[in-house]
Parts: sequence; C-alpha cells; structure tokens
Amino acid sequence: MKYLGIDYGSKRVGVAVSDGDGSMAFAKSVLPQDKMLVGTIAALCKEEGIQEIVIGESRDYKGAENPIMEKISAFRKELAEATGLPTHLEPEFMTSAAAEHIQGKTAMHDASAAALILQSYLDKKANRG
Repeated sequence: MKYLGIDYGSKRVGVAVSDGDGSMAFAKSVLPQDKMLVGTIAALCKEEGIQEIVIGESRDYKGAENPIMEKISAFRKELAEATGLPTHLEPEFMTSAAAEHIQGKTAMHDASAAALILQSYLDKKANRG
C-alpha cells in the first residue's frame, strides 16, 4: 500500500511518499500554501497511486491543539472529499526541528518533516501487525 505524508504549514506544505510496500517514507516536494493546494495534492495522489494520506497533527508540549489545527482539520476534510482516500493524523511534535537538525534549513526541509511524520505512522502500523 502506498501512502502520502503531509507537513501542513501556513506558508508551505511538505509532501512525502512511501514506497509501494508502505514501509519507507521519502521526501517528495514542498508546495506553496495556496488555493491550488488540494487540487495539486489530489493530482499527485492519482499520479503516485496513493491509497491513504497521513497528515501531521500539531499539538503543544502539553498535548493541546496548536492554533493551526483548525486549518489542518478543515484541510483534512477537504482533501478527503477531493481524493476519496482515507486520511489519518499522526503527531508531528518537533518534526520540523528534527528535519532541520538532520539536514539544515534547506528548501526541502518541510518535505523532510513530512517524511518523518509519514515514517512515524508507517512504523507504528508495522508494529501493530
């Protein structure tokens, strides 16, 4: 099964894809946060043969939703309707900082954060059996 991972941001959205077995995540691209976003991702899902979508869930140190979660929830609903694919939330705590620490602040660090989110989801899924 092939998955798409998303690190949703107010200016940029990082995207990652899994391999065909759904065991390894790879940074794919960074998209602008604009009116074309949902259509662009829906087209990418079709092109890549994506079967499920994983979106980073933004919470603070105490576990409370960050202000951006309202936009993430609306985006999740819109994306599910546009693609017809199941969407899941995966905690994204500190993934952007981890991506930046690993590779530095580059143009692709949002996509790397998306890969970390997706890999976390895939690892949990594999451990559940």
